[in-house]
Amino acid sequence: MEYLSEISQLLQKGRAKEIKDVVQQALDAGMSPKEILMDGLISGMSVVGEKFKNNQVFVPEVLIAARAMNFALEVLKPALVDSGVQPLGKAVICTVKGDMHDIGKNLVKMMIEGQGIECIDLGVDASGDKVVQAIKEHSPDIVCLSALLTTTMTSQKDIIDAIKKAGLRDKVKIMVGGAPVTEAFAKQIGADAYTPDAASAATIARNFL
Repeated sequence: MEYLSEISQLLQKGRAKEIKDVVQQALDAGMSPKEILMDGLISGMSVVGEKFKNNQVFVPEVLIAARAMNFALEVLKPALVDSGVQPLGKAVICTVKGDMHDIGKNLVKMMIEGQGIECIDLGVDASGDKVVQAIKEHSPDIVCLSALLTTTMTSQKDIIDAIKKAGLRDKVKIMVGGAPVTEAFAKQIGADAYTPDAASAATIARNFL
């Protein structure tokens, strides 16, 4: 348990190099990769997410914690694969057509990955066709659509319409977010969930699984 607590603390503080060593020590001591992932890394990232939601930490701290998570996973991923641990689920994430903003999307991606969910990142300016293709190729459980401009909110609807037209709507849960987006708009365009921040997005994504 000492290892798990230390891993969680190091992640919250963003101590990337130290966390790699402790994850390796935990593996060498015979701890299961899944336990290290769930009770060390994901537990630490959940604390960061909660603090972020409550304005106790801000974007830089989240980015530093996510970097530490990535360092830890470099060590842990081979062990997870060897022990047959599967990701909790899979999400396709993008910023929609016409929108080049990616900070919000990247934060959501980090938080969702911090819940043990694999993310396929389609980047910015993603069209309905691109999202439909990614659903066919990767069979995700969730699709996350970010729009940071009032003018690109309609692209969220266009993508949802494209997913319906392709006959894939019942295969995925669709989450929308971004500064101008509201709960009412999300319902209007047929999304399954709207979240006001990255931490809430991670919680809802996990609940969908």
